[in-house]
Amino acid sequence: MPQNFIVCDREQELLLPPSLRDWLPADHLVWFLLDAVEQINLDEIYGSYRADGWGRAAFDPGMMVTLLLYSYAIGERSSRAIERRCCEDVAFRVITANQIPDHVTIARFRVRHEQALAGLFDEVLKLCAHAGLASVGLLALDGTKVKANASLSATRTFGAICQEMLSEAAAADAADDEQLGTGRRADQLPNDLADRSSRRARLQRCQAELYAAHSERQQAHAEALTERERWEARAGRKLGGRKPQAPAESELEKSKLNLTDPDSRPMRDKVTPIQGYNAQVIANTQQVIIAAAVTQQANDSQQLEPMVKRAQGALHRAGVTEAVGTVVADGGYFSRQAVEQVQKGGVSLLVPPFSERQAHRRQTATPKSETARRMHAVLQQPEAKANYRRRQQMVEPIFAQTKSLRRSDRFLRRGLTACESEWQLIATTHNLLKLWRARRGGG
Repeated sequence: MPQNFIVCDREQELLLPPSLRDWLPADHLVWFLLDAVEQINLDEIYGSYRADGWGRAAFDPGMMVTLLLYSYAIGERSSRAIERRCCEDVAFRVITANQIPDHVTIARFRVRHEQALAGLFDEVLKLCAHAGLASVGLLALDGTKVKANASLSATRTFGAICQEMLSEAAAADAADDEQLGTGRRADQLPNDLADRSSRRARLQRCQAELYAAHSERQQAHAEALTERERWEARAGRKLGGRKPQAPAESELEKSKLNLTDPDSRPMRDKVTPIQGYNAQVIANTQQVIIAAAVTQQANDSQQLEPMVKRAQGALHRAGVTEAVGTVVADGGYFSRQAVEQVQKGGVSLLVPPFSERQAHRRQTATPKSETARRMHAVLQQPEAKANYRRRQQMVEPIFAQTKSLRRSDRFLRRGLTACESEWQLIATTHNLLKLWRARRGGG
């Protein structure tokens, strides 16, 4: 008797079922996202297209949004990789109905609708709220460093930037003379040869930003001196202590900026130096992201109040009427002013008045301010200790899933605004995954 195998005939005309509905199981993420996008308000995106039907036909915006959401959900963010998957991957072909948008179209759609795509976060949080996943009794705040689309080696000092600009100018003059002959102007070059503006523009921008930052430091020093003089005039005596020192001119020469992405900053991801951004998240006990943001500041001490306000705004837009109960954060977020402002708004805080590293260095860590002493006393209570310990369970798995499982440990775009939009999209797809798993009964 011959061996019995299922026939594998690659010349067969139809290898897949004729209906796209039969290509994927009923509980697949794609079907969930297609249904979710139908419930999301996309008026801002649709409204940006012509209503008279003229012009070349565009891909349906709803399809493009679903394509991006699914791509980000599974960790595929490169527009070229998404184009390839639209050709090779059944799930992608279901989303696009067997159409293949090219990588330029995908990239342009993402840039054109940058703010609208970031706004999807509120729409998805609203879906989470309707599903009972937006609890606000206990929230956790934390941040993680995300690499920029730039290298540390592209960072230059103000002096180096000025020198490089002079070198660029000299090289440009020499190239013009070689191409045109001495005495002719560069604007007589053909367009494809005359455009050297990109790198020069970036150098000029970096130079201007560093100079502006130095001017701000000088202005702040002048204002501090003026305020000191006013205090002395009112008090009728000299103020003790040293006068504020004026910023040295050498500070300008030594100040640095990255030429590839001037908005990014040198930071440390744990112990590893990177060129990047500080990505912030507030999450609840169900690991649903309530608020997300990106900042250039490596230190978290100024992020507490803005993030709490952002969370309250997002909850309001999502239709959640319950007030935020308690927010927990590590000692890096403690700032007396920020803690007092948040508490005035009726939000309870559990934020150690010193970092874990500082606590380890001191055998007896004694807070200095009255606000810090009160916070320290609250954290000694058993219930507060238990809630504070839950912080790691609530927010740190989000970073692990995002940066490791979904391979989103580096921004693909450049500039603070673009990276903020990208982080919002990453947070949006995280929440969609939580909602999908909850509906499947997987938590």
